[in-house]
Amino acid sequence: MDFNFILLFIDVIHLQMPDFLGGERGALGSDDPIIKGVILSMFAVSGFGILLNIFNAAVRKKMVDQVKLKRIMKETRGWQKERMAAMRAKDQAKIAELGKKSSYMNKMSMEMMQMNMRPMMITFVPLILIFYLVLPQLFSYTVAFSPIPLNVIPGDMFQLTCTAEQALEEGHHCFGKENALYLWAWYFLSSIAFSGIIMRLTKTSMDLS
Repeated sequence: MDFNFILLFIDVIHLQMPDFLGGERGALGSDDPIIKGVILSMFAVSGFGILLNIFNAAVRKKMVDQVKLKRIMKETRGWQKERMAAMRAKDQAKIAELGKKSSYMNKMSMEMMQMNMRPMMITFVPLILIFYLVLPQLFSYTVAFSPIPLNVIPGDMFQLTCTAEQALEEGHHCFGKENALYLWAWYFLSSIAFSGIIMRLTKTSMDLS
């Protein structure tokens, strides 16, 4: 499992909820941003995503023993693969043999989780502060456009793009901008797009291949 994806999701999960300082963030953005224009905002937000991914990777590289982590991952995945194969083949002798290593593998899995959680203690607070205090002042509510609606999650809490109804509502920040992407959504998508590349370049990837 790629824990960086989980961390990125945690980073943005509260962004459309009421502001912890008492106000309302709404779509997360300023009506009068410092950086104006969809094109400039789009590249600038992507740049923020890249920089924060580099920051995450640097902290991860400093705090996590990558050699040990990959060794544990390889060992646990190999054991899981063998166990699944034995269960499919109904090889009771092999299942019993592998079962003897369950406690050890659980211990290894817990250690791997702790190694991945350690960098989060450093990166989580600064990233949340940047999202709430910096990005909203720099950019508008919407910073890019999608050719199709991206609101695949039911409910209004995690809208990625402006709806057709919002685009028709005069005075709404989505007025005349159907399928425009919110600031947090564009950051989230651009971060995911670049995170794998940055992790490979910094050799902090969770991929064993």
